[in-house]
Amino acid sequence: MQSKKPLKIAIVKLSALGDIVHAVIVLQFIKKHAPDAHITWIVDVRFAEILKDHPLIDELVVVPLKKSFKESFKILKHLDKFDVVIDLQGLLKSAIVTRLLGKNTYGFSKESAKEKIASKFYKHKFSIDYNENIIVRNLGLAAFAMDFKFSKDEILNKEPCFEVHGKKPQNAGKKRILIAPFASEESKCYDKFKAVINLLKEYEIYVCHGNAAELEKAKILVQGTHAMLLEKMSIKQMIDFIASCDLTIGNDSGLTHIAWAINAPSLTLFGNRPSHRNAYETPINLLIDMGRQIDARSIDKNDFCIREIFPETVANFARKILNG
Repeated sequence: MQSKKPLKIAIVKLSALGDIVHAVIVLQFIKKHAPDAHITWIVDVRFAEILKDHPLIDELVVVPLKKSFKESFKILKHLDKFDVVIDLQGLLKSAIVTRLLGKNTYGFSKESAKEKIASKFYKHKFSIDYNENIIVRNLGLAAFAMDFKFSKDEILNKEPCFEVHGKKPQNAGKKRILIAPFASEESKCYDKFKAVINLLKEYEIYVCHGNAAELEKAKILVQGTHAMLLEKMSIKQMIDFIASCDLTIGNDSGLTHIAWAINAPSLTLFGNRPSHRNAYETPINLLIDMGRQIDARSIDKNDFCIREIFPETVANFARKILNG
């Protein structure tokens, strides 16, 4: 008797780092309900490293989408058609990619997608409030496509979304804090981390950076404080380092969200972004925001209200997490 072929699923989430981190949780839920499924993930080459060798991804397809759509088209056209294609991105470019991969396509509805035109490319459209929490949105679409249900408890009790190599050091001395002070947009960045560092002198503090410009800013940040500059690391090395820390403090950016993804403590600072949409709060993953109701479709990138957060507030929240 011929064995049944495994269900071939394609997930389209091309970019960026933080968005990919928020999407990876769907893998364990899909595998839980369809353990024999063969999962392929389509990702832009700029963000592929974090997904390489992921144990729940059977095939990673890397495309140079920003550099060459023609080359990306060639790569995608050579793939076999998929039984289920899920677009977690909700952009026109991701919707076109989705359409190339098969006929049984799933994506966000017109009112739910980031770019409304994207919904025209999907056979099945999932409706959910655009301002709903991003984890709930991603899992909601995956559940719609794969016909399963999920609960808040399942999210809170998730397995780490990325592999961690090496053991967390047993705390013989001071507790360790990582500060991730940078983000893709200046309006997301908190400008008082030096004051926060000086308020947390009883802890071992590291500051990370990702490029030459960030390195120069990081040097200024640690100058005259007890904080240490972290050496440049790959994203996989950063995952391991975040896992080794007792707390990661940062802005609404990929590195801070990685802490949540691997079930490590974090404190995320928000200004002009909707905190309860862009991060999933848990007892060890706390948020500080400006107490505003912010529409995710109407972001004012010239609003630097994150700078109004008091350093004392950040330090107090940090101690709350560190002291359990």
